[in-house]
Amino acid sequence: MKSEKITKSPARWYDDACGTALGLELLGERWAMLVVRELMFGPRRFSELRAGLPGISANVLTQRLDGLARAGVLVRHDAPSRCYELTPWGYEAEEAIQALGRWAARSPDHDPTRPLSAASMMLSLRTMLDRDRAVGLSLTIGFRFPRDSFVARLADGALPVVRASAAGDAVFATTPGVMAAVIYAKRPIAEAEAAGDLAFAGNRAAAAAFIDLFHLPAKAVSPIAAG
Repeated sequence: MKSEKITKSPARWYDDACGTALGLELLGERWAMLVVRELMFGPRRFSELRAGLPGISANVLTQRLDGLARAGVLVRHDAPSRCYELTPWGYEAEEAIQALGRWAARSPDHDPTRPLSAASMMLSLRTMLDRDRAVGLSLTIGFRFPRDSFVARLADGALPVVRASAAGDAVFATTPGVMAAVIYAKRPIAEAEAAGDLAFAGNRAAAAAFIDLFHLPAKAVSPIAAG
């Protein structure tokens, strides 16, 4: 009887059948999950990915894109211009990224004032939305950032977000960091306007109702601190 040769993928880090272990092999390399995050709202060119991930080198980004393509998480399009896009399966990683983000935001070490990309800001809205309180509300909110624009359409407790020209019941023109301060630290819109950090157009009551749907989770208490 001829024996069957079994080969392992060269990407394997763990000799473990657990799906979590495989998930780490697929997205656990440094920057890999953040590359996926940046692609959650549609295709991006190489230069756009680097702009959203300012700490990554061109060489490392190339390696991560190649690895994610080999894994079937994304595909490269060469026409009409070269860009990268998640596969349908790749988009399914959003739930895992959201769950990890909600869990990590409870860490005492989480610092919401640190820099974040436009895609990260938009994904945080989909992650932190209080869906129970959002039921029955219907709002369209536009976001205009220095290099990107989005529209979020709240309806029936869901919040689809698309890259599009900013328009809606309320439109914010600012940076992702200032937007995070308005949404999560509840910095008053008027204060940000007066400081020249934000331009606002539209219905202020609608904007206030939208902002009230988002809160960071309570911090976890470590056994050491509790003791």
